[in-house]
Formats: sequence, structure tokens, C-alpha cells
Amino acid sequence: MGDLEDFDHAFIQAPEHRPKLALSDADGIPTIDLSPIFNSVPGTDFPHHLVQQIASACTEWGFFLVVNHGVPPEKRRRIEAAAREFFGQSLEEKRKVRRNEWVVTGYFDTELTKNVRDWKEVFDFVVEDPTVIPASSDPDDTELTQLVNQWPEYPPEFGLSREICEGYVEELEKLGHKLMELIANSLGLPGKRFRDYFKGQTSSVRLNHYPLCPSPELALGVGRHKDPGVLTVLAQDDIGGLEVRRKRDGAWIQVKPVPDSFVVNVGDITQVWSNEKYESVEHRATVNSKRDRYSIAFFFYPSHSTIVEPLEELIGPQNPPKYKPYSFGKFLASRKRSNFKKLNVDNIQISDFKITT
Repeated sequence: MGDLEDFDHAFIQAPEHRPKLALSDADGIPTIDLSPIFNSVPGTDFPHHLVQQIASACTEWGFFLVVNHGVPPEKRRRIEAAAREFFGQSLEEKRKVRRNEWVVTGYFDTELTKNVRDWKEVFDFVVEDPTVIPASSDPDDTELTQLVNQWPEYPPEFGLSREICEGYVEELEKLGHKLMELIANSLGLPGKRFRDYFKGQTSSVRLNHYPLCPSPELALGVGRHKDPGVLTVLAQDDIGGLEVRRKRDGAWIQVKPVPDSFVVNVGDITQVWSNEKYESVEHRATVNSKRDRYSIAFFFYPSHSTIVEPLEELIGPQNPPKYKPYSFGKFLASRKRSNFKKLNVDNIQISDFKITT
């Protein structure tokens, strides 16, 4: 058991948010077989049963697993091996590519979620290099800035390389667009409805390492949160630790690892676009004292210039818009600031744009 006196208080969750270490695995989070996408005739609609599965998963859970997704296993294995290689280095070596308030790509090990420090270390990179976002969250500031990737300097055939990461991202982008076509169809929209939002995308990838924790009942690898983007596609190892807050009763449910699958969850933007037909759901990551855990998250984000609001096709007199429009770029700029500094207030949320009647 952990000792409150000996454990670094920066990591300690409030009692009501501490993990319970004996939870049942999620028996309801659906696993969806995407092979019909690749077997269907190009130009034809997706099979009705597949669209219905996506609609049901997004409505009931906000989370689902996908198998037979078309991502080559060797590309995933290469980036997983590279991540382990990178995180296995000395802290001094890793900090040569350390991120800070001004360079938000690279290595980081002191991130906050809900103003409590996470028990993890990460390596972040953006999909489009450089990626353009607003320089500040100030609505009157029109200045833009560029996010540029920084890579370890050792030879590219060793460890974490640009080539390995870009090869993986290329496949995840394809999968992300396919999933958004399915989600569009499940909302009664044309498959390509969302594609233009991703021109000049701000998508990113995070390699996560959750080291052994001496007091796993006091800390979390990532505290409870919702994802601000469109979709998140997560590759997790066989250790497990991802927990989802079940919509029907608020219970924390573990997502059991399924070999060669990806865990997908809808983000805040999809919640707003769908006018809350689909909801972004709280989730968190637990840690343990016996085995390190690794995961890779692909955050599918639109262009910084995207004004996020309920889609006009989905609103009307019977279903008025539930959110005011907001700038995703400004939202993102505000969120990035809160990851580094302990603030006196919670960071910006989509609930701040909710229309109250």
C-alpha cells in the first residue's frame, strides 16, 4: 500500500477521484469489425449493419474498439518498439528534446490534468510539420505560430525516428477519415461531410509511458478528462489501464486490451457537431506497481480556423442548437497553456459554450 507521507503530493488525487484497483472489465464496449469497408465496392455505401454498429457505440458508450482496420501490423510494431527504446534512455538523454511552454512537441514528464500531476512521461509530435495554430487564446489576437517537431538526434535507424512515426501516422490518418465517413453516415450525412475540416489539420500523436508506481491507489497515469478533438484512436499494449466512465451509471469501467485492435472515442468536437446525439465521455488511465504500460494516442483535430458549432443539417425547430460557435484554434491555444501550469481555475471546456435556456 502507498504511504501518504512518503508519496509526492503533486501526484495524489483527491479521495473521490482515486482509482479503485478492483474493477470489472468492460463487457459492453463494442468491438467493431471494419473488414466490410475493405471488401465493399468502391463508391458504394457502407453496409447498413456497420453504420448501425457505429451509431449504437457512439450513442451508448462514446467508445468502441475496431479490428480488421487496415493498419499494417508491422508499422504499429515499429513505432511501439521505437517508443520503448526512447523511454528506456536516461532522463538526461530524453530531456534533450524536452518540450516547454514555447516548444510543445517532444518529451515531457510533468504534465497536469485537472491541476494534478500525471504519473507518466510522453513524447508528442504533430502530424503536419509545421502545424499552424493561434499564438494565444486572446480572441482579439490574430497572430499565428507554428508547431514544429523535434526529433532525437541519434541515427534514424536507431530508436524513435521521423520515418517510423510518419509511416504510422499515414495509416492512422486513413483510418481516421474512414471512421469519420462512417460517423457521417450514422448521422444521416454524406460520407465526405467532414473531410474539408482537416485541410490544415492540427492533429497530433502522443507516445505514453506509464512507469511502475509504488502507490497506484493514490495516483493516475492520466486524470479524468474528455478529449477536445474530433476522434482519438488509441493503440494500447496488453497491460490494460484505460478506464471509461459508463454513461448509464457513471461507474468506471476498464477497457480490456484486445490484440491488434484500436480503441476509438469521439471527442468534444463530434459532440458539438452532432448537437449531443453523440457524447464525448470521461476517461482516465490507471497505473500499477508490477509492469510498465505503453500506449500511442492519435488525436484527430481539424484546422485551427475551424469554427465549431452544431451542423446545420442536424438542427431545426425540434432540435435547436445546444452550443454557441467557438474557434477551435483559440480553444487549443488555451488548453496547451493549462498542461504546463497549475491554474487557479479548471481549463476551458466545451460546456463553456453551452447554450442555457
